[in-house]
Amino acid sequence: MGQNAVITGWGHYVPSRVVTNFDLEKIVDTSDEWITSRTGIKERRYAADGETTSTMSFRAGRMALEKARLRPQDLDLVIVATCSPDFIFPASACMVQDALGADRAGAFDVESACTGFVSALAVARGLIVSGTHQNALVIGAETLSRFLNWKDRSTCVLFADGAGAVVVEASNASVGIESAVLHSEGSKGHMLMIEGGGAKVPATAKSLELGQHFISMQGGEVFKLAVKSMADAAEEAIAAANLRQDDIHLMIPHQANIRIIEGVAKRLHWPMEKVFVNIQKYGNTSAASIPIALSEAAAEGRLRRGDKILLVAFGGGFTWGASVLEWFGEHEPGRPKSIVERASRRVEDLVDRVLPS
Repeated sequence: MGQNAVITGWGHYVPSRVVTNFDLEKIVDTSDEWITSRTGIKERRYAADGETTSTMSFRAGRMALEKARLRPQDLDLVIVATCSPDFIFPASACMVQDALGADRAGAFDVESACTGFVSALAVARGLIVSGTHQNALVIGAETLSRFLNWKDRSTCVLFADGAGAVVVEASNASVGIESAVLHSEGSKGHMLMIEGGGAKVPATAKSLELGQHFISMQGGEVFKLAVKSMADAAEEAIAAANLRQDDIHLMIPHQANIRIIEGVAKRLHWPMEKVFVNIQKYGNTSAASIPIALSEAAAEGRLRRGDKILLVAFGGGFTWGASVLEWFGEHEPGRPKSIVERASRRVEDLVDRVLPS
């Protein structure tokens, strides 16, 4: 039997600054009732001065490593899913790798907007199942508060900041990430985008005047496509895992909008008690929303060893995808074989220091 990829650690970080709907009423033509009824959001978190995608990723990643009992020096890969990196380059993952002291790890970013974490998890799974890597730190993180147009109440009330992370390791156990499906429709990318800041629309006085560096969205079209696409991807991922919908213990969807989440559940005939929702606390944190929710679900005791979990997302691009995993948990029998390999590497490192070649 080949090796599987399992989640052995998890963690999340959200900034301490809480911004409520009542706070937004003071600066935007909106109301708590309008925001809540249309989105389900009551409050969100904004990064403090000095906080960035990489610094939040570091904090979430460190928590996940501690949960997995894995040293940064033992990491093979650091992957950060984000559409709000610190810089165009270098990759935010490289700064996280450096901050952690993961001196053996490769590092790169994945950009597929709100689908980013599902995409990055699929990449990590493929590399581990193929045998080329033994572990990866997979992070979803965003600092979207710095791309908000405060004159556009349809978008500025939605997006927020935070980071979530998981450690994925090779295992001989039968559990693991059991399926991953990814799709895209680039012809509709203009419906949800940040137009400015890249090679096509570089920063100029005109692009700033036109507000092209802010998030823009055609909400109605996004809603319709998101519900159908997420429901279709969920069914595809469940089938790819050779499971039935009744086998799934919990669905953790991208936290974009409560109406989208409820629309997906309705289309699938899925009871809301089997859907994890925390959008009311954090708003739409894009690629960070699923790993934050996964970490919170674990902390609340809603994930038990052997549970089948469905992750599903939709984002700009357009991109969408889903993944089914069997929850591995922590400190249980069947620990990943990589823990033995890590111990062997430590012995080899010690021998190299004592008996240099």
